[in-house]
Amino acid sequence: MKMNYFVLGTNDMEAAIAFYDSLFEQTEFKQTYATERMTFWQGEDKDSAFAVAKPFNEEPATHGNGTMVGLSVGSIDEVKRLHQKALQLGGTCEGEPDQRGPRFSAYIRDLDRNKIVFSD
Repeated sequence: MKMNYFVLGTNDMEAAIAFYDSLFEQTEFKQTYATERMTFWQGEDKDSAFAVAKPFNEEPATHGNGTMVGLSVGSIDEVKRLHQKALQLGGTCEGEPDQRGPRFSAYIRDLDRNKIVFSD
């Protein structure tokens, strides 16, 4: 079994799209599909997808306490670059780039306070 997609809620689709388009601009993830409620980014292999969405139940999107999305980005330099880029885009730091156990990683929260970890 493998993960094929994950979705983060947003209350401001326009801001979320701008954040993730810019964050992913130097990665293999490109925006591939969008509706008024949901936008997807995928890599070239199309085996996995990342999406932001307005909640289907039309209630406000909230971040989950203890919920985190992990993105394996391939190198220590890329961990550092994406962490810095997320901060420049208005995200907040949840853990500076550093060695944590067997992985080098860094933690951010996006504009909707969803927690994301970048690891090598």
